[in-house]
Amino acid sequence: QVQLVESGGGLVQAGGSLRVTCAASGRTFSSYAMGWFRQAPGKEREFVAGISWSDGSTYYADSVKGRFTISRDNAKNTVYLQMNSLKPEDTAVYYCAASKIFPTIWRSNYDYWGQGTQVTVSS
Repeated sequence: QVQLVESGGGLVQAGGSLRVTCAASGRTFSSYAMGWFRQAPGKEREFVAGISWSDGSTYYADSVKGRFTISRDNAKNTVYLQMNSLKPEDTAVYYCAASKIFPTIWRSNYDYWGQGTQVTVSS
């Protein structure tokens, strides 16, 4: 069992940066690949970034590649999403999730989800 809690969301101007954090509980955290998803009002939840459980391999949605960085600290049971050069279209609720499958962008492959944190980018 893995429980996930996101934090660090907020309001930022376009072009700014923000880091959101996902704190996990559970002894098996390091055996899960982690992902970040986001959901804007009226839109489906979409994949943003993923990281493996072992060697730190990462992959990103094309819309955030070069601007966002996912990382993890297994000793702290924490996953981060550093977001730079933010755009108004990045506004969404951001969710972290855990999966036994890597890589995967499909929501159905993620077993555990956090409650989300709101990120709002003003123009």
